[in-house]
Amino acid sequence: MSTQSSNILRGLKALSGPFPTWDTQSLPENPTELFLDWMKLAIEMKVKEPHAMTISTVDSDGFPDARVLIIKEAKDDSFYFATGLESQKGQHIQHNPKVALTFYWPELGRQIRIRGIAEDQGLEAGAIDLRRRSTIARAVAMTERQSQPLENQEQLEQSIGMQEEKIHHDPDIVTPNWRLFAVHAQEIEFWQADPDRKHTRYQYILHEGQWTHQQLWP
Repeated sequence: MSTQSSNILRGLKALSGPFPTWDTQSLPENPTELFLDWMKLAIEMKVKEPHAMTISTVDSDGFPDARVLIIKEAKDDSFYFATGLESQKGQHIQHNPKVALTFYWPELGRQIRIRGIAEDQGLEAGAIDLRRRSTIARAVAMTERQSQPLENQEQLEQSIGMQEEKIHHDPDIVTPNWRLFAVHAQEIEFWQADPDRKHTRYQYILHEGQWTHQQLWP
């Protein structure tokens, strides 16, 4: 069975292209500008959910964990997402704010890797983000039970229903545990795939408030 599985996996094609060209002769000094340019192209090329990113954290035992979230904003070298403080990622960040973000768009053969420090933006920023969400999304967040064991589906539906009722009676209600985080980037790498595996990689590094960049080996 394992041999069959290996044959199936090795038979899958990867990075077959064609991919867009990347003019590296005119790289911007600021990586956020390049990030937004790449995001704009991904949207124009109709990449499905281009704003989805993998966020990696580390728990108190030093074990890494990763999951996919939606980026909310990118500005001033910071990248924003929201989560509950009671969630696993919320707890990890409170213990160790060093995180990594990864974007991958296979249609374009492009990947962006970001390493930085996650900073809680406070109660009001979290409240504003939560109120912008749909009623059902707010209700799920307000159950404050993410990642905890679930006894049965009925328990979930009842809890969500209770929160929806609260929102119906008080449209401005929020939970103080919902927070918006800004990841202040320290390093950002842009990776353009090549079908021959001669990938193009440029790494930006922040040092004393200034960005520098260098090309990396594939």
